[in-house]
Amino acid sequence: MKFDRTTILGFVIMGLLLFGYLYYNSKNEAARKKQIEQETAQKAHADSLARLNPKDDSTRNVIDSTLKNNREIAIHGLDTGAEKITEVKTDLFTIAFTNKGGQPKWIELNKFKNKDSGLVRLAASPYDRISYPIKLGTQTTETGELKFRAPEVTHDGDNTIITFNLLHDSISQSLVTHQFVVRKNDYMIDFNVHVNDADKMLTQGKMNLSWQYEAAQQESGISFEKTNTQIGYVENGEFDYHTIGRRDTVTLDGPVKWIGVRQRFFNSFLIAKDNFSSAAMGWSIPPDGQHIIVQAKSNLQIAVPASGNVALNLFYGPADYHILKKYDLKMSKIINLGQGMYAFVSPLNRYVILPVWDFIKGIVSNYGIVIALLTLFIRLLISPLTYKSYLSGAKMKALRPEIAKLKEKHGGDQQAMSMDQMKLFREAGVNPLGGCIPALFQIPIFFALYSFFSSSVDLRGADFLWAKDLSAFDDVIKFGVNVPLLGSHLSVFTITAVLTSLLISLYSMSMTPDQSNPVLKYMPYIFPVFLLFIFNGLPSALTWYYTVSNIITLVLQYVIQNYIIDHDKILAKIEENRKKPKTKSKWQERVEQMQEQQKKMKEIQQKGKR
Repeated sequence: MKFDRTTILGFVIMGLLLFGYLYYNSKNEAARKKQIEQETAQKAHADSLARLNPKDDSTRNVIDSTLKNNREIAIHGLDTGAEKITEVKTDLFTIAFTNKGGQPKWIELNKFKNKDSGLVRLAASPYDRISYPIKLGTQTTETGELKFRAPEVTHDGDNTIITFNLLHDSISQSLVTHQFVVRKNDYMIDFNVHVNDADKMLTQGKMNLSWQYEAAQQESGISFEKTNTQIGYVENGEFDYHTIGRRDTVTLDGPVKWIGVRQRFFNSFLIAKDNFSSAAMGWSIPPDGQHIIVQAKSNLQIAVPASGNVALNLFYGPADYHILKKYDLKMSKIINLGQGMYAFVSPLNRYVILPVWDFIKGIVSNYGIVIALLTLFIRLLISPLTYKSYLSGAKMKALRPEIAKLKEKHGGDQQAMSMDQMKLFREAGVNPLGGCIPALFQIPIFFALYSFFSSSVDLRGADFLWAKDLSAFDDVIKFGVNVPLLGSHLSVFTITAVLTSLLISLYSMSMTPDQSNPVLKYMPYIFPVFLLFIFNGLPSALTWYYTVSNIITLVLQYVIQNYIIDHDKILAKIEENRKKPKTKSKWQERVEQMQEQQKKMKEIQQKGKR
């Protein structure tokens, strides 16, 4: 075969067409699989709801007739026996159900330990309750106070189905049914409710659901845990949140998809498949001594259809971005990757930090090393700016003798000194602020990592060197008493961050031409002191990152200044720049005009004094 241009072009076109076909086909196949999965899930959900419905209308008529003819059946014919607990174990958690209210009693997460080294338990206090009022005869009572019959436990593949029935002695069919579907590898639990004759048992055919949730302390630092605890919800399709210490109520008038509590590393959500019509939540923060982060009570209203079926979901699990993201309910937005005044760093976390973090942790198991490698990646990313910064510093150092001459020439006349110094910088082609750019660029990176490390459940319980938990401060040095502004401990990673910051400041000071300014003279000592008080209560992950970043900075400074930057070439370049014709920007012209005016005014004032 002769491979002329036409033949080669034909092969290229065929290859592109084949690639396009395969790509299009793969997308269609993926879409088809997703559709099948959705249809399967919907069918399973519909089947679970179907189990709740009475098999025929005759049973419904019996219930209706009984309620009409015997208005005093009320509570007397209901179960009044002892509370019965039923446990269901999965790979992710163990959940206990109680027949009192037909609801969860507690949830124990298998992969997470609390501050006392026991497994984390959620919704485990007497305060926790899911309830709604129903009419029994002439009385109205809360389902949370009623005893359902012992549950029926069945299995559907890997799913465990727990069904509670509220039965009356005079009626064979359940008045109310609560059905929970627990999956093997899923923190989301289906909660299906069926109310017979909902229009009679519920006020105006609406369920006024009450959800009480108490978030118990799980972390060693209760103050930091409270600071990072939020109330979140989706109203009218939009996510919003409130930090618990800043307000104590929220009223939602629009359709509400879900409402929940995030206590730094763990979430609890109540979700309605067809939305709550309205919701209101109030919360209180008990004193630290009670070891409770927040007590929240939600009142939610949901319309109940003629079928009497209400489809809800409960989520009790870790505040893991990837786990929450897969549900496509905007629950992942409650993970603090940048909120409030730091919302501008959220894209940096979601599209840069998080993907790189996931990639590195897939290769390295030690999270201390993962942080170090992430730091190295970030520093490589901004290395061009870093090089320009050090180059600017080298130029400033080369001009130091000439600046010294200007100081000698002008003495105490700071204004004249400033004007001539700016002129010198312009002639030499030096930007005195060039060294500030990398520092400014690292500010959003620091805020991004502050948010990321404070909310990353990966770091919870991860030890490294002397730190037992990278998500908390290391308290190797304990004082035994509370020191103002510092606390009862001194973090070793904070010390390393402060010392390396001090070394960087001293080095930068040696590169500064003018050291007569008292602020510049003492700044290397003042700034690390501030860091000591600020960093001491922050997660070890953040202070370790800062330490590694500082070490990289010191190494780069030494290598670039001693082996990469040629100081003789810099001097030659400065002399070359001086010979070039200079054009002033409008901003430079305005600054010089202002300085000239100030100089003239000063001269006039001095003459007036004479």
